[in-house]
Amino acid sequence: MCTGDCAKCLGITLIPLAVLCTVANILLFFPGGKVVDNNEHITDEVWYFGGIIGSGLLMIFPALVFLGLKNNDCCGCCGNESCGKRFAMFSSIIFAAVGVLGAGYCFAVSAVALNKGPKCETGQQWAYPFQNGDYLSNHTIWNKCKSPENIVPWNLTLFSLLLLMSGIQAVLCGIQVVNGLLGTVCGDCKCCGCCG
Repeated sequence: MCTGDCAKCLGITLIPLAVLCTVANILLFFPGGKVVDNNEHITDEVWYFGGIIGSGLLMIFPALVFLGLKNNDCCGCCGNESCGKRFAMFSSIIFAAVGVLGAGYCFAVSAVALNKGPKCETGQQWAYPFQNGDYLSNHTIWNKCKSPENIVPWNLTLFSLLLLMSGIQAVLCGIQVVNGLLGTVCGDCKCCGCCG
């Protein structure tokens, strides 16, 4: 497979992941699937916009660059078409690094949120009743959260999805870093003989 084709495939995969991360983060603004009366009752990590900014907006730029690499030769370079493609592949490394940073941000926010647990009403006040992820393996203590209903599985599911999808995004962008290096060194796929 040519480096441009590989980049296009990665870009096609990143776009739906970015949309899903954005949707998951938006859903977290509705604890338990319900509208809250007070924004202070939403888990703090939701407000860090890990899925919207990190794995959403910051992932769109690399995805669009990767999609355009197949046909981008940067108008050639001193009449040498291969030189332009090499520069395009080199520039994709920078965008891939931006993607890794965005996905890493979302991954870190999601990991902290999973460890901390959701903010919920414990009967007397709104607080974080769980410590250091103790609720992840002990479902019997989920009843510490009285309201919103089903907040623990809601947050657990959505933050786990964000963690998983941002991890996949980081790996895909990491693959493009390697692919971009190969494209920079090798140039057009024809020079390497990989396209027959």
